[in-house]
Amino acid sequence: MNNEIQTKVDEWLNGNYDEETKDAIRKMQSSSPDEMADSFYRNLEFGTGGLRGIMGVGTNRMNKYTVGMATQGYANYLKTSFSGEISVVVGHDSRNNSRAFAEITANVFAANGIKVYLFESLRPTPELSFAIRYFKSKGGVVCTASHNPKEYNGYKAYWDDGAQLVPPHDKNVIAEVEKIASVDEVQWNGGSSNITIVGKNIDDAYLDMVKGLSIYPDVCEKQHDLKIVYTPVHGSGIMLVPDALKRYGFTNVHIVKEQSTPDGNFTTVNYPNPEETETMSMGLRLAKELDADILLGTDPDADRVGIGVKNHHGDWVLMNGNQTALLAFNYMIEARRVKGIATPKDMVIKTIVTTDMIDVIAKENQVNCYSVLTGFKWISSLIKEKEASEDYIIGGEESFGLMIGDKIRDKDAVSAVAILCEMAAYEKNKGRSLFSKLMDLYLQYGFYKESLVSITKKGMNGAAEIKAMMEQYRSNPPKIIDGVQVRELLDYELQTGKDIQTGKTWKIDLPKSNVLQFLLEDGSKISARPSGTEPKIKFYFSVNTKLSSKEDFDEKDHMLDDKIKRIIAEMGLE
Repeated sequence: MNNEIQTKVDEWLNGNYDEETKDAIRKMQSSSPDEMADSFYRNLEFGTGGLRGIMGVGTNRMNKYTVGMATQGYANYLKTSFSGEISVVVGHDSRNNSRAFAEITANVFAANGIKVYLFESLRPTPELSFAIRYFKSKGGVVCTASHNPKEYNGYKAYWDDGAQLVPPHDKNVIAEVEKIASVDEVQWNGGSSNITIVGKNIDDAYLDMVKGLSIYPDVCEKQHDLKIVYTPVHGSGIMLVPDALKRYGFTNVHIVKEQSTPDGNFTTVNYPNPEETETMSMGLRLAKELDADILLGTDPDADRVGIGVKNHHGDWVLMNGNQTALLAFNYMIEARRVKGIATPKDMVIKTIVTTDMIDVIAKENQVNCYSVLTGFKWISSLIKEKEASEDYIIGGEESFGLMIGDKIRDKDAVSAVAILCEMAAYEKNKGRSLFSKLMDLYLQYGFYKESLVSITKKGMNGAAEIKAMMEQYRSNPPKIIDGVQVRELLDYELQTGKDIQTGKTWKIDLPKSNVLQFLLEDGSKISARPSGTEPKIKFYFSVNTKLSSKEDFDEKDHMLDDKIKRIIAEMGLE
């Protein structure tokens, strides 16, 4: 163990830390030196979205001390940014220790003279975003690690618009957090009178907002017996999703019993992410047994939604995030036009790694479509920038996130579940399925297919390995992929686009982000993006072709699949 790590260990053993923590450190010293090194080799980074990490003792772990120090830094920044009474909202999901972390967060804010609205128990993350705006608070925190494995927890920080931190506040908060050098600088207690417990009043206001997003309430009434299967995957969705569906008028909702109870151990799944087939397997089984119309699942903090439907062969399939997004975007655009409520100021927002088919649909319908960096904070930032001149309708990204309407500023699986069920009811009212609608969109706009490869690099060397991969692609970009010329290289870190053939360059008018995109002559797109919250690098693949008839779907689907597989193999990512 190097001297720097040993110094940190000694500080924890000799400092104002509880005996339980010190005992755990001593135990690691004798039995798990590698774990000890990983727990102390760095400080858990307070990134632009907050904290996220494995729970345990040490500077590189989520624990009451790292949470307390982060909150002290955030409190210091709030107090320098606002005068008068400052309030924040604090919430949490079903993860192990989430309630304890939320209470520590609330206590530290309160001890610093900040008024705290603390949710009485677990709630979906989007309700926190809504509550910040509802109470006109200056910020907020939700303790969650979203869809990460059970060993993880996290701390998402929000600003006064209900969105996660963006420049300059993200960097400024980070700077204040990094100034907190010792747990002795944290004001842990002494402000209990500043804490107000909230619950049902905010639930009702939030659910009223969700109900207000409905475009065809009459169709929901006609199709009230739409057979819906829902799984909260042991998370906070159980608190509001059933009520949201009830308010939409749906009366035939079946909840996956084995996954209905909040449980931080996520005992029925390996990975509580509705993107994963294994996670949705119990829901799929129940949907088949009941011959349901639609299956929906939400992650632990209920900001991501997965959807299952029957395909053209009558087999149950899980849609990917791009398919879900394009169906939802198209529904909001199309329904507003048909109902006569669309305006020339309507706008939709997606991320740069989300299917370009949405751009095509928006252009065809004369709706402004903007692409931003990955993360709903960037969607929210653009809403704020354009709210005086354009009307935001819907935003989303490929990673199973949607944000419908402008009353919140983060992805919201509760409202997404409700609208997706309304969409299914709308199509059923016409004697069709959501998959049939998807096929119609492919026929009309082109068949776009996307895939994702995620590579995990854990431990002390992981970040360096990911950095080296990106540097290799940046300094030596491929000129031909799958026999097709690369037309453009977009480097969002350097904020530069380049024509590979002519050498011409131009400025990308987005904030810096470590993302590379290769645009091919045939319309294919490959993106490389290290994760900002996990030790991963993600590669996104998008290919497309024309679809002339539904009968050709399977053949074209296999063709696009094969093309993606060839690209993955050629890039050495298998």
